[in-house]
Amino acid sequence: MNVWEFRKEENQRVMERYQLSMERIRQIPEEGSVCEPYGSFFIKTARFIIRLEGLIAWLQDGGQKRAALEEWKQVNHELYQDILPENYEKSYGNPAFASMELGKELGPLLSLLYAEIRCNIPCAYEGKLQEITAANEAFIEIYNRFEESIPQAQEVKDVLYWYVSDYADQTLQTWLMERFSSQWSFAKDIIMESDLSDLRYLYQFGEYISSSEIEMAAFLNTLPEETIQSMADTYVEGYRKGFEAMGRDLSKKKTVLVRYEIGFERMIRQAVEGFRKLGLEPLFCRVPQRVLTRNPSRKVGWHSTSPNKQYDYDHRYDSAVFMGNTVKERKLEVLKTAFEERREEASWYAGPAVVETFGEEGFQPVNKKECFALSPHQEEVVRSFNNEFNQLMNQYVPEEETSFTIIAFPRPEIGEPYQEIFQEIIRINTLDYVLYRDIQQVLINALDRAEYVKVKGKGENSTDLTISLCPLSNPETETKFENCVADVNIPVGEVFTSPKLTGTTGMLNVGSVYIGDFQFKNLKLRFEHGFVKEYSCDNLPDPEESRKLVKQVILKNHESLPMGEFAIGTNTTAYAVGRKYNIVDRLPILIVEKMGPHFAVGDTCYSWAEDCPMYNPDGKEVIARDNEVSALRKTDVSKAYFSCHTDVTIPYDELESIIAYEKDGKALEIIRDGRFALPGTEELNRALEEL
Repeated sequence: MNVWEFRKEENQRVMERYQLSMERIRQIPEEGSVCEPYGSFFIKTARFIIRLEGLIAWLQDGGQKRAALEEWKQVNHELYQDILPENYEKSYGNPAFASMELGKELGPLLSLLYAEIRCNIPCAYEGKLQEITAANEAFIEIYNRFEESIPQAQEVKDVLYWYVSDYADQTLQTWLMERFSSQWSFAKDIIMESDLSDLRYLYQFGEYISSSEIEMAAFLNTLPEETIQSMADTYVEGYRKGFEAMGRDLSKKKTVLVRYEIGFERMIRQAVEGFRKLGLEPLFCRVPQRVLTRNPSRKVGWHSTSPNKQYDYDHRYDSAVFMGNTVKERKLEVLKTAFEERREEASWYAGPAVVETFGEEGFQPVNKKECFALSPHQEEVVRSFNNEFNQLMNQYVPEEETSFTIIAFPRPEIGEPYQEIFQEIIRINTLDYVLYRDIQQVLINALDRAEYVKVKGKGENSTDLTISLCPLSNPETETKFENCVADVNIPVGEVFTSPKLTGTTGMLNVGSVYIGDFQFKNLKLRFEHGFVKEYSCDNLPDPEESRKLVKQVILKNHESLPMGEFAIGTNTTAYAVGRKYNIVDRLPILIVEKMGPHFAVGDTCYSWAEDCPMYNPDGKEVIARDNEVSALRKTDVSKAYFSCHTDVTIPYDELESIIAYEKDGKALEIIRDGRFALPGTEELNRALEEL
């Protein structure tokens, strides 16, 4: 795709404004009309905008096609160097530095403005002059306020508010278009048309390219074609199986959203062809970066390594400057209009297919008082927006008609022997479907007889949980647990249910677990009748700061969440690989959740699709699709969902026992001393015994 041709009419409409904005910004470094320390901020930011103007001209002129690899590296470094960890302490992108230099009131606001200007980098690569012009004009308007005198913070806030509000239509409609329309093929064209053996292609995405992306792409280029094909086939087939397992009609769908991390293009190219054979055209949208669309909890789209996770963390709640009911309603109004305009395209959407990576060291954030934070009222507004957006999404893309799949591979940061580890993960992702299906059915047969389950930790692990299970009306045709094999969640290896909240009580503790980018240490969640009542971790010296981290990352800023899932992982092979290479604490939750019992807080696995029948391979209907909270959808949907689902796993070596209790008190040992104890599950212990 030639993005300049694609956006020709759109850019022609805004070209005069863009040129006028650049003419004004080019004057700023020479004027000296704003007093210090603010003058230095505006001069530095203006020079960055001028640098982007040069980048746009270079891209339009085809300079990227002629540039050597070293030139590409230099361009990429210049664009991102200011926020790299080694420079971040003196960057205006750092709210703490901005506050120290520019004042505690104006500093964080100007840091937000600087971060928003930096979002123009990908826009330059994608030819989005409208977005660039809007940010430029907001910068000029704030600069003008400082020319007159030092403004009050509220004046700057007002400019930022109207910048967000005035361009909500453009920002949100573009986001929705890229999510649903096959016309937008910026990333797909790079993937499908580039010479992937020439690593210059990595820089065409406009993302920060670290040594990890380069090493990953170079490594994939060394793998045999059959290995790449196997990786892609496992991914695509898992997606197809998801529809099959859920009894949903894939033939009615035409598009699939591919979410992945840069460096995996060789595999993704094969996956594109695989999806096309299923009748699906892959869509690619970049992770949203604007303050209006950014998701502080997760990255939804394609992306690269963050140049600085602390920078991302510092700006995660910049929306606190403008968030309120007015903005919420404005966003919903725009999205409803956009959905209506793309009703047909939305109906074709089959759901996401995700490739994750893992292996980086755990991120230890610094909570800075200078950063914006949501007030309790704003947290409630965000929760309300998420709930209403999900209802809107479900109206145009019914949950019962879609599926997903997710698979993960290691990054070079996981260490040596990297090639061996990568091959082991491929093996884990392609384990015997039938073997696990049949062993897991043995577990389900026992658990279906139970009224509740007790889970206890071993040694320093203080887990002591009672899980209440829903009753069966007809055991001949109904089951409590889903038999999860390699479809939506790759690799194989779990049985799971939606527990009853009443009676689900006790302590969940795990020594180390990754949740997104964060490695939690000695995480504790105490439940009362299914809801989290107390929580803590040992990540930060101040216990209260650690509590805030748990609330932000795991509870998603809710005061409490219900237990939405109880599962028993069966993938002892994955656990053995983790122990063999000493990478258990680096594995993603996608794999770790298969390596012991895990518990999700938030919505159930069946949120928004509770009324859709779900069947196991043995033909029995999984009836534990609801709990006491999700059942509220029948009377007040706003109280039924939390728009999150976060898994926490206890690894086998921290586990003393899992015992299921029948109504008459009879005990059935599922796991004893970290080993599977039911007759018929002995094969699962083989990998553990080989350690």
